[in-house]
Amino acid sequence: SDNFETSTGHTDTALFINIPLQPLEAGATVILKNIFFASNEFIIKAESESELNNLLMLLRDNPNIRVMISGHTDNIGNASSNLNLSSNRAKSVLQFLQQNGIDANRLVAKGWGATMPVADNNTEEGRAKNRRTELSILK
Repeated sequence: SDNFETSTGHTDTALFINIPLQPLEAGATVILKNIFFASNEFIIKAESESELNNLLMLLRDNPNIRVMISGHTDNIGNASSNLNLSSNRAKSVLQFLQQNGIDANRLVAKGWGATMPVADNNTEEGRAKNRRTELSILK
């Protein structure tokens, strides 16, 4: 999942994007780039609907996999609050999946706070990358 800018201002311009694919196997992890929350909130924004529906389709098409939804934050603020926020965000995604028919036994939610950054927390761009929701295949 990703966001792509498609308006180039030229109607005769072709757009080519390389999209790396990853096998659906235990240990695989992907960042769910289109799940959105307001700052310091854990209620999923409506703009997340497409990504959540894709996630539902993946789980319905692969009924034997178990997944972990992981929430992550940047390092701004209190570590305990960040851990709680990331946990609640992961639980919000898990609850959405359960409410839409995915068996709770296939789902785990885990908040990591700021303990697993993927970018430098000294820039806004890095902090934005660290505020993320991930899907990991457990089985």
